[in-house]
Amino acid sequence: MSEGSSQYSSQYSVGIDLGTTNSVLSFIDVSQAPEQPREEVLAIPQLTQPGVVESLPQLPSFLYQAHEAEVATSDLNLPWGQSGLALVGHIARHLGAKTPLRLVASAKSWLCHGAVDRHADFLPLNAPEDVSKTSPLAASAAYLAHLKAAWNDRFPDQPLEQQDITLTVPASFDPAARDLTAEAARTVGLQRLTLLEEPQAALYSWVNNSGDRWRDQVQVGDIVLVVDIGGGTTDLSLVAVTESEGNLELNRVAVGDHILLGGDNMDLALAYRIKAKLEAEGKSLKPWQIQALTHGCRDAKELLLNDSGQDVVPLVVPSRGSKLMGSTLRTELTRSEVEETLVDGFFPQVAIEDHPRQQPRTALTQMGLPYAQDAGVTRHLAAFLCRQSNAAQDFFGAAQGFIKPTAVLFNGGVLKAPKLAQRLMSVLNSWLQQGGSEPARLLQGADLDLAVARGAAYYGYVRQGHGVRIRGGLASGYYVGIESAMPAVPGMPPPLQALCVAPFGMEEGSQTEPSQQEFGLVVGEPVTFRFFGSTVRREDGPGLLLDDWEDSELEELHPIQASLPSEGRQPGEVVAVRLAARVNELGTLCLEAIPRDSDQRWQVEFDVRENSA
Repeated sequence: MSEGSSQYSSQYSVGIDLGTTNSVLSFIDVSQAPEQPREEVLAIPQLTQPGVVESLPQLPSFLYQAHEAEVATSDLNLPWGQSGLALVGHIARHLGAKTPLRLVASAKSWLCHGAVDRHADFLPLNAPEDVSKTSPLAASAAYLAHLKAAWNDRFPDQPLEQQDITLTVPASFDPAARDLTAEAARTVGLQRLTLLEEPQAALYSWVNNSGDRWRDQVQVGDIVLVVDIGGGTTDLSLVAVTESEGNLELNRVAVGDHILLGGDNMDLALAYRIKAKLEAEGKSLKPWQIQALTHGCRDAKELLLNDSGQDVVPLVVPSRGSKLMGSTLRTELTRSEVEETLVDGFFPQVAIEDHPRQQPRTALTQMGLPYAQDAGVTRHLAAFLCRQSNAAQDFFGAAQGFIKPTAVLFNGGVLKAPKLAQRLMSVLNSWLQQGGSEPARLLQGADLDLAVARGAAYYGYVRQGHGVRIRGGLASGYYVGIESAMPAVPGMPPPLQALCVAPFGMEEGSQTEPSQQEFGLVVGEPVTFRFFGSTVRREDGPGLLLDDWEDSELEELHPIQASLPSEGRQPGEVVAVRLAARVNELGTLCLEAIPRDSDQRWQVEFDVRENSA
């Protein structure tokens, strides 16, 4: 069951891809869906420039804080009313390319950044004081509100808030980021909600598009590598193909880390290449001009890489008040420059042992997104395949050295470029050849721009008992930190243990039994809960207490500050409790502390709400 009530019957299964660069809404009429359901992508009315409304399949995930003197309110009319000065979609991307200091981009990436308050209004980052600010949560809600208005304008008798919605998130999103995504949806009244990992959604779309032919493209024993490179992230997943009662089954067995590396990085790389070219001509650029140039390079890159037939795209760098600068800051981006910068820079030919390089960090840095330090996608892929060498051992046994995919499914706008897709397959197959395996085959029929939303809509249909379901559960095991009891030692904090509370693969909607061991819980005063995640410790069961672990095995997640009510006990009292956990349909982990001497229970949700208790 999805979160929210079922007081009314949903006619549509709706899938929403709330993307870093573009958002898409797809749907299936489940009241009329045949064995092979007909899925449709919503054409989204949006302003493309002041006074011009067009219906497009994608809503660019950008928000532009327009100045009241910049546009006339009469030019901001949408079919359902005026948009106001906080513009979203194509017009935001268009105006933001000229004035980037007013543009909110990558809200989705900020949504999973645990080092900032994602409810706080700080975007656009480093914008002047006269620019209205918003939060990552509010920006995400603004895109969903536009999608909701577009849907309700087309289907006034079947409002979106009454439909079953599947909202997609990166597979690597932790429970806190998942919960924030769901909160953004609830903010605009979307309650009947289920979350789905984006690589799974892409695979669902491929299965639906292929019809019965998907069984001809994969077979028992296959390991499918899903590579999703979008505007802001690189998402990696592995799916094992098994058999049950004569039928093929799909099992998601591994996901990668949350890697902030994608089309945005590539646009910036091209902008700096153009900057170097202009500087060689004696022309200098201000930081804000580089931001504007980055947006121009994005559009040029898409034209040059996507078989448009163009070999050169002119670029004009905005200037402020200088006729001379306005006339001289004109340049161009060529197809060869794009391919050279992106193919070799982001998809280098490397060995399977060549993993991401970590540079020493300076003590102080500007607040910003935690982008990957190493831009080599192929190095991140090599590290993922090596780290997940045992991901399919429950089905096919352990792999030697690295797990060896037999099939590949691409997703994300970056891989629409043939040169980039070909290089990635070439590097992967060179590793497989050296490992004594056959080359992996590229699964055909994927829609790289729209697949995630399409697959999410199909998943809602599958949840009703139709089609093929991908089995998975939690993509990470989760642990809570336990402070060891020991005598005080000057200058040394007590050692920390890690208790497994939710094992890898735990199904959403399930719960664990209370731990056999008791732990001391401090109540009545502020405390910190430290949580950890692991994508590689697959055998750990609930209640397992780790005394030590390798840095590569557990990753510390965003801590939770809480003050648990004492309810008749003394503040600071330590209560003996056993620990259990449950995971809801949205992937939010709830830790439950059960005292020995009463029916009282304390609950701490692993999300980002203040004082989550």
